[in-house]
Amino acid sequence: MAFRAAVERWRTDVLEIDVHITADGEVVVSHDADLDRCTDGKGPIAGRTWAEVARCDAGWSFSTDGGASHPYRGTGVSIPRLAEVLDALPGARFNVDCKARGPGPEARLAAVVREAGAEARVCVGSEHPEDAARLVRELPDACHFFPGRALVGAILHLRGQIEEAPSGPWTVLDMPLYFGDDRLVDAAMLARAAALGLWVNVWTIDDRAEMERLVAEGVGGIMTDRPDLLRDVLDRRG
Repeated sequence: MAFRAAVERWRTDVLEIDVHITADGEVVVSHDADLDRCTDGKGPIAGRTWAEVARCDAGWSFSTDGGASHPYRGTGVSIPRLAEVLDALPGARFNVDCKARGPGPEARLAAVVREAGAEARVCVGSEHPEDAARLVRELPDACHFFPGRALVGAILHLRGQIEEAPSGPWTVLDMPLYFGDDRLVDAAMLARAAALGLWVNVWTIDDRAEMERLVAEGVGGIMTDRPDLLRDVLDRRG
């Protein structure tokens, strides 16, 4: 429901998603590793079968008024499998963060992507270097984002703080805008990234002024919980 609205209503270019693996090997789309916060289920996704996860009400906890009402509770909202999302939105691109630790999960994720023929429309990765490297081996034709330590090194180089340039199969930086009070991104940093053929996505920006500044500076992508606000910023810029 939310993914379709983002694409069809707000014309979102790329959907940023996290995936986990159920106990019986299904790749599911969920930010949380556990069912407790957002559904009426309990426990880790990795410890539940797909049938158990599918029965959970993913609209259970959502509220816009502090819990006084739950507009999606009991309406059939569920945690989807990655295969279902790729099939439902064949024109959409995805930034897929594999939260399940390996070895093993990356092969399941790669199999789903290959079966959907989606290698050209996904950027995949993990913050953990070993898992990210396995994903590169499993999906060599896909885009890959920098894992944790390599990301730090790339940011330091692009900010002129170390000489060593980023290397390896990574082409996308998924990064925060701030480290403490230090704003990590500016026009010069983005220009250096572009010169190296690197793409920069910044998360999680829900403030209009920051969106406008980032777009003006030339950021590649903005990860946000407010696609409506970002669409308005982009449309006003033409």
